[in-house]
Amino acid sequence: MPRRIAIFHDYIDAIGGGEKTVLTLARALHADVITTDVNEDSIRKMGFGDVNVISLGGTLKIPPLKQIHASLLFASCDFSDKYDFFIFSGNWAHYAAWRHKPNIWYCHTPVRAFYDLKDTMADRQPNLLFKLVFLLWVTVHSYFDKLSVGNVEKIITNSENTMKRVRKFYGRGASVVYPPVRIEDYKFKESGDFWLSVNRLYPEKRVEMQVEAFKKLPEEKLLIVGGYSAGDHAEAYQSRFTALPSNVKMLGSVDGKKLAELYSTCKGLVVTAMDEDFGLTPIEAMAAGKPVVAVAEGGYLETIERMVTGELVKPDIKNIIKGIVKVSRDPLKYRKACEKRAKLFREEVFTKKIKEEIFND
Repeated sequence: MPRRIAIFHDYIDAIGGGEKTVLTLARALHADVITTDVNEDSIRKMGFGDVNVISLGGTLKIPPLKQIHASLLFASCDFSDKYDFFIFSGNWAHYAAWRHKPNIWYCHTPVRAFYDLKDTMADRQPNLLFKLVFLLWVTVHSYFDKLSVGNVEKIITNSENTMKRVRKFYGRGASVVYPPVRIEDYKFKESGDFWLSVNRLYPEKRVEMQVEAFKKLPEEKLLIVGGYSAGDHAEAYQSRFTALPSNVKMLGSVDGKKLAELYSTCKGLVVTAMDEDFGLTPIEAMAAGKPVVAVAEGGYLETIERMVTGELVKPDIKNIIKGIVKVSRDPLKYRKACEKRAKLFREEVFTKKIKEEIFND
């Protein structure tokens, strides 16, 4: 095994599943993380203060300048003489691949704005001028995206869903290693009186569907955890949540201890992301013995067993409500199956498989 390993990751500001995976991997491999924007407070809150993180410098906080700036920072950096092996994670970090070899890319997903969500995101633009600028950016940047991926020697994906996207959009084969969860951090305490939602507040997460569902379920409560990164396309999305119903509350970002407490005392988790790449939060919830109501799309189809660890529903408010009502009748009946399912995604399983993929070829 190489002695000196570096993991390049886009930015570590809002902590999500991708960031947790990268920091877990860095700790397991005794690797340094090289990134752009760094929120040291978030890293400490999530329990990764021991991981060495190196910043290439902050990015411009205006989309798509942030994404372009990050790509340029990675393309221009040079750590080739400081490490023996390189891992790329995220959408922009692989721009360092041309100079840093041997390497692999742990792909959370090809850039969705360039490929499967291109039309959806173009239609979200406020006017024709913004739409034209968006399409110009996508056309140019996606060209360089494919060129850069050509410098990646091996691709590992976080799910079968992502593997299919890699094959479709890059014409490349890939293996699958599911992301890890420290299941020992999550314990069942009680089946409480509230539902939980944990996600970055991005449009693709469709949190507004959750809010609308609970607006029609005044007898139920929903707590929403999560934030967003400055300079991402999510900033305008926040205006949708200025007037919430009385049974819905936004908590913003919370530390790992508080999040574990919320999982341990909630009734269940609700997730609505559009064709989610993988989805780490359902595993965290199941580790705490809590059922999940999820839209029947993407990575959720790989992790949630219908009527066993929760409910998979059509992605509309009517069916989300049906799922919540069904699970609420007896959330405790899902507990043992949820805890058993979560064990398949233990941190040690991830570490063993990723080492085999990287070093045993």
